[in-house]
Amino acid sequence: MNRAARLTAILDLLAEQGEVSVDQLVDRFEASAATIRRDLDSLAERRLLTRTHGGAVTQSVAYELPIRYRSHLGTGAKEQIASAAAAMVVPGQVVGLSGGTTTNAIATALAARDDLAAEGITVVTNAVNIAAQLAMRPEFKVIVTGGMIHSRSFELVGPFVEQLLAGIRLDVAFIGVNGVSGAHGASTQDEAEAAVNRMMAERAVRAVIVADASKIGREAFARVGGPELFPLIITDAAVTASERDSLTEAGFQVLAAG
Repeated sequence: MNRAARLTAILDLLAEQGEVSVDQLVDRFEASAATIRRDLDSLAERRLLTRTHGGAVTQSVAYELPIRYRSHLGTGAKEQIASAAAAMVVPGQVVGLSGGTTTNAIATALAARDDLAAEGITVVTNAVNIAAQLAMRPEFKVIVTGGMIHSRSFELVGPFVEQLLAGIRLDVAFIGVNGVSGAHGASTQDEAEAAVNRMMAERAVRAVIVADASKIGREAFARVGGPELFPLIITDAAVTASERDSLTEAGFQVLAAG
């Protein structure tokens, strides 16, 4: 496991348990105690945790959000997708993140990247949990859209969001969805979320769907867009050959992370 992935995994474990010890992390990641201490010190410097004598405890308000944003099924798959997505980001870029558990994992992966400390990045998001998490990184400029909050997804929706997005430009946008198929494209369960996701993608030089394999082949209520808007889908290794073929034939490029 590389360092960025280990830092992300430490934060996820901390979110689940509330505290971790050096000995526990040494056993879990098969790393030296000195390496783990350096990892914890690095995360503490970014105010993502608070160091204790033998380990660390949670600090960020993001860890107090509902449990589905702290631990979820398919965590490994989402981490793999997040790692691949975060690797696409270049220091100094403007990055759009919609709401969702996969984009939340991308935010965690971005926060763990040491190389973003110098120039930083600008993150535009309509998800309050993502904004709270990245606000702990002083080198990140975090812009939150206005709007009405959905308690189910922590996403801001409505005309205030659209007014802000209309006046900005994004280098890359990562959009989480409830389903993506060759026939229907990307879709969500809520039409207001779909509208915001679509507009965020339209404001980006490159828009990317991030969806674990359980979303592939599914069609939700409100369509977000097809390959003309989202040339690339990042999913995980559990995607089947037939599912990939269906998406490829429809015009999508499919990257299976992991």
